[in-house]
Amino acid sequence: MKAFLMAVVALIVISAAANFALNNAGFSSAGMTSNSNVRLSD
Repeated sequence: MKAFLMAVVALIVISAAANFALNNAGFSSAGMTSNSNVRLSD
């Protein structure tokens, strides 16, 4: 049971770190596919 709980904690930590890293990497689909001729927001 202890190994399972440690695996769940590791999954949560890895998921949170990956979310933070990918959000700060700047590889959003809006940022990658837009150019000066596209207005994304007002």
